[in-house]
Amino acid sequence: MNEHALPQPQRALHETIRMHLGFLLLGLICLAVTLLALPLRAVLPRALSKRTGRQLIALVFRFYLRSLEFLGACRFDLTELDALRGGPALVIAPNHPSLLDAVMVLSRLPNAVCILKADLVNSVFFGAGARLAGYIRNTPLRAMVQGAVDDLGQGSHLLLFPEGTRSTRFPVNAMQGTAGLIAKKADVAVQTVFIETDSGFLGKGWSVLWTPKMPITYRIRLGKRFDPPQHTADFARQLEQYFQSELAHALLPDFSIEAPPA
Repeated sequence: MNEHALPQPQRALHETIRMHLGFLLLGLICLAVTLLALPLRAVLPRALSKRTGRQLIALVFRFYLRSLEFLGACRFDLTELDALRGGPALVIAPNHPSLLDAVMVLSRLPNAVCILKADLVNSVFFGAGARLAGYIRNTPLRAMVQGAVDDLGQGSHLLLFPEGTRSTRFPVNAMQGTAGLIAKKADVAVQTVFIETDSGFLGKGWSVLWTPKMPITYRIRLGKRFDPPQHTADFARQLEQYFQSELAHALLPDFSIEAPPA
């Protein structure tokens, strides 16, 4: 039976069940990664630990996204990211409409390091896997920049959201200078990435108690690759103008999200 033909209360119930199944599955996956990561980090050499951790995270995130598709909760078009796999070290700079953004990018790039908030690196659910993969704390700033430059020097991709947080205005927030600073110091290019979605699910201001309309559509496409910048502040303004232009007519929710969907 076509679900769109179901009465609204029944359809809403199905969507709520899918959402909670998705949250439960993510929790179980994070627990499984933690149980694997703790002994692996204890016995593996650091370089092998990081490589193993990143491949493990890519594998489980890809499984998670496929599970969301199987549940009928989401549709993903992420294939353009595959062109980056195995390529040179880059700063990967996407816009940031949702908490799922990092999951989507990391699922396709098994040699990517991510900059995370310190509380996530220290968390029970995410911390062990993040430390195994060598993910970088966002504080203190000098250590974060040096860690990112070191990883890029070893050929890694660096996932860094240049807005610094999830978007709170359409189509992007003001850009911070961190992406340009790291790219300049590491002498690597900045690959822009555009994430489009038709839902505000898990965007800034979205309550986990709200149920989105499903399936939610996500699409990722590659943008321009910028040479290593010479002037960090100028580059941040250039990057913001480019994102504003490229996303002006993109499929994105309105910001900020202050009320549940109708």
